[in-house]
Amino acid sequence: MTFPIFKKEDVLIEALPYIQQFEGKTFVIKYGGAVMEQENLKSMIAQDVTLLRKIGINIVVVHGGGKEITSLSNKLNIKTNFVNGQRYTDHKTREVVQMVLAGSINKDIVRRINVNGGRAVGVSGVDGNLLKVKKYDKEDLGFVGEVTDVNDILIKNLLKDGYMPVIAPLGVDEFGTVYNVNADIAAGSIAGAIDAVKLVYMSDVEGVKINDELASHLTEKEVVEFIDKGIINGGMIPKVESALSALDSGVGKVHIVDGRIEHALLLEIFTEEGVGTEIVSD
Repeated sequence: MTFPIFKKEDVLIEALPYIQQFEGKTFVIKYGGAVMEQENLKSMIAQDVTLLRKIGINIVVVHGGGKEITSLSNKLNIKTNFVNGQRYTDHKTREVVQMVLAGSINKDIVRRINVNGGRAVGVSGVDGNLLKVKKYDKEDLGFVGEVTDVNDILIKNLLKDGYMPVIAPLGVDEFGTVYNVNADIAAGSIAGAIDAVKLVYMSDVEGVKINDELASHLTEKEVVEFIDKGIINGGMIPKVESALSALDSGVGKVHIVDGRIEHALLLEIFTEEGVGTEIVSD
């Protein structure tokens, strides 16, 4: 894969109007995939979100951790099952999910951001009933939840006090039962609830490809048409469906970017060309 090359001075000059435009606004960054496995990429993303906060943009990070959950499950001899590409979460798997998402991964991200001068606070969707859910009922996935409500006040209070929430995608139902939540969907729900102007999905895919070509710009209508035609398929569907829900909830714009590109987050936000796919309302 060939990554785009940007001249540093051009990027800096081009960034100024965007910095002015987004000062005081809120971005939600969803962070997952292979980007979470490489030390240099993990440190780079921590630097980038800290920089965004330092220039006056409110940042909320939502993270995944599927590969780490599978790895720990294997070490504990807990069988991993998938239903149509989605993890089946039984009692034992749910314990692993909580350990990995609310524990090791969450605290590692928080530590990296704080080392770079940020003020990150790690929470899960269980804390303060941040993510209220009901059992996902389209098919049986065990303890997998569908978001019904977001405690936006908790997130906004943390942002107001200068903190950067780092959120593990767990949820709780009305009876206090803990559920695993798809991180893409959790990020979209949170972005809509807190009136974020941008939702950025960072993973190990270049963006949305249409006929093997990266689409830099798509509208809601185009996304729906490409899904119906089977052109957008597989693991990209939850991302773009979450993007559509977020746009319907008032999020200004959704981006899908390849976190393997150096400082992809900054390049996507602060350059006209960008490096991924942006999805906008019709």
